[in-house]
Amino acid sequence: MKNNSTLSWFILLLTLFITFNHSHATQTESISNSLRIEHLLDKFYQWRSHQTQENQLKLSTPVVVAGVLCFIAASISSAGGIGGGGLFIPILTIVAGVDLKTASSLSAFMVTGGSVANVMCNLRSTSPKYGGRTLIDFDIALLSEPCMLLGVSIGVICNLVFPEWLITLLFATFLAWSTSKTCKNGVLHWKTESEELKRNRCETLENGSDESEGIEATKEPLLGVKEDCKLRFPWMKMGILVLVWFTFFTLYLLRGNRQGQGIIEIEPCGAGYWIISSLQIPLAMIFTAWILCKKDSVQHQASNHEDEDQDPIREGPSNKLIFPMMALLAGILGGVFGIGGGMLISPLLLHVGIAPEVTAATCSFMVFFSSTMSAFQYVLLGMEHTDVALIFAVICCSASFLGLVVVQRAIQEYGRASLIVFSVSIVMALSTVLMTTYGVVDVWRNYVSGKYMGFKLPC
Repeated sequence: MKNNSTLSWFILLLTLFITFNHSHATQTESISNSLRIEHLLDKFYQWRSHQTQENQLKLSTPVVVAGVLCFIAASISSAGGIGGGGLFIPILTIVAGVDLKTASSLSAFMVTGGSVANVMCNLRSTSPKYGGRTLIDFDIALLSEPCMLLGVSIGVICNLVFPEWLITLLFATFLAWSTSKTCKNGVLHWKTESEELKRNRCETLENGSDESEGIEATKEPLLGVKEDCKLRFPWMKMGILVLVWFTFFTLYLLRGNRQGQGIIEIEPCGAGYWIISSLQIPLAMIFTAWILCKKDSVQHQASNHEDEDQDPIREGPSNKLIFPMMALLAGILGGVFGIGGGMLISPLLLHVGIAPEVTAATCSFMVFFSSTMSAFQYVLLGMEHTDVALIFAVICCSASFLGLVVVQRAIQEYGRASLIVFSVSIVMALSTVLMTTYGVVDVWRNYVSGKYMGFKLPC
């Protein structure tokens, strides 16, 4: 009995000893991993600080590499009609080593350059599939632009108030959801196109004609320039869009920024600053209501027009108001995340059933107005490195032309407009990974250093 008791005590002590050692080893390993991660973060921040101090956007290897990567990003983004700011900002900050403020200003010019190429191509082209009209849906652009510009201003204020961890969380959640929805839409369009191509081949074989002739019929150019495209160009709608742009731009110039930099003397973040800022709300409501009334009047006068069935903005206030609401949401999120609204409104338009080619053309048209406004504001408020910004804008413009040519030829060759949707998915997925990773690193660094991580005042 004594031997059994001694053996039991020995086994118990051995078990406790092994458990203690295992627990101690686990804690030591956990501490070691934490120190290793913190050491890697310190090395990363030291490298980025060194890049920021040494690299003042002079001709160097990091800047050249960043230019090449931005060229590739712009060529991919152009196909989907989105700005690509979600790729430009991480490339400029991580590769070129510029600070976030400079990267944002450069990104505005780069998005402008890419959108110029898109708009020039889309304005000169018409689609036989849509009755010889341009792929740009000016009605969607008219209904969306005032609310998008208002949303950007609200989003910028939220960006100043929200803590970085909340911005990163919202960004990752929304873009992950949008990427998933866009991929599903791409797969759905791909299946629909496959069924259509199969049906065309079957009809060709039943009619006894050459199969190659039927295949060529499905490869009809998506964008065909027609002689009467100038007669179809909606100059009135274009004029209203320019009027909206100049009205909001005038308010931005009168208001200035939080430091009081503007065309008039105004107290920084004073009563005048907020009064002028709040004028954007009734202005957006007035423009949207006026455009809706004008749209109703035109529809009533042309109710028997043969092209009326192809209008994506159908009868009923719920179908019309969905575009301003989507634009407001996209503008707010774009202002909060510091990227263009095109990457956010594109999946929303695809989700409500707008055709991929129309979505891409319309989004690029809307991005042109918002990006040019941002670029002009940066210049008038004393932006530095304007020459470098223009060089990057030319690079992105050339890349966008190249991307559009490649995608259009691919669509003509294979008859699949879903390639546009997949290009949007690629850009959104890369932006989600890059910007979320970049934001998580900054949030972790602020947490470790003990910085304040709560809500802040806008001024």
